[in-house]
Amino acid sequence: MSTVLSIQNLTKHFGRIKAVNELNLEVQSGQVFGVLGPNGSGKTTTLGMLMGVTNPTSGSFYWFGEKPTPQIRRKIGAVLEHPIFYPYLSGQHNLELNAMIKQCPIENIERVLELVELTERKDDKYRTYSLGMKQRLAIASALLNDPTVLILDEPTNGLDPMGIAEIRSIIRKIASQGKTIILASHLLDEVQKVCSHFAILKKGSLVHIGPVGDVGQGEVIVEVNADIENLNEILLTFSGTASVLRENGSFQVLMRDGYHGTELNRFLFEKGITASHLVTRKKSLEQQFLEILSEH
Repeated sequence: MSTVLSIQNLTKHFGRIKAVNELNLEVQSGQVFGVLGPNGSGKTTTLGMLMGVTNPTSGSFYWFGEKPTPQIRRKIGAVLEHPIFYPYLSGQHNLELNAMIKQCPIENIERVLELVELTERKDDKYRTYSLGMKQRLAIASALLNDPTVLILDEPTNGLDPMGIAEIRSIIRKIASQGKTIILASHLLDEVQKVCSHFAILKKGSLVHIGPVGDVGQGEVIVEVNADIENLNEILLTFSGTASVLRENGSFQVLMRDGYHGTELNRFLFEKGITASHLVTRKKSLEQQFLEILSEH
């Protein structure tokens, strides 16, 4: 994997406010990297600096191992804030104008419209588009020059559940083509469903970074139920049990390190007990997110 983005001690002050404070992180090729944090945590300011919209107070960043230049930025597509399109023009005409500005082939329009599923509405005026369609057209515009990296700031903000699902599907499709995606969001669910890696910002500082797949590792709780009176006592005799708690009609078994639900199920089966309910529950990103924020 090659490093697409390297950020070193990136800092931005607005007067006394430290919007971003000595941020260090790296994004590798092919990652869908989520920048997660509550409103006011510095996500949008960070993306603004990366795109040259805002100048850093101090620190540096490198795209593809080089300092940012107009030529380097041509490899990056971005949807920041609310994109501006002409309401009285069709989606197709708006993209033709953007292609001229970006000096990229008009032929790319058909491909990006198909990717964001707007081909059937390309001749309709922009003002007739729903909020979700407007966001999809913005993504299409960002992809016109076939960038290596796509940056999305709160891509599902304000959308209804169907619009959110459509944007997530498109993000996955773009990622499957090998593009690197950097996505800022305050929605935990969004990051957990589409990102491969994530960082958490709090008041401009980095408080956590790692793969989304690592979320919930360490603490494993197995929820068990069986039609037997002394199930609690039997569960306590299992060598992998750290503790047992009764909750919502089921037993919550906290497992010792290295033990999993399959071993507990086998233990019960060997004792002639068939579990009517056995589910392994890992810590959700929401739990981890709240724990990380409360620790810092």
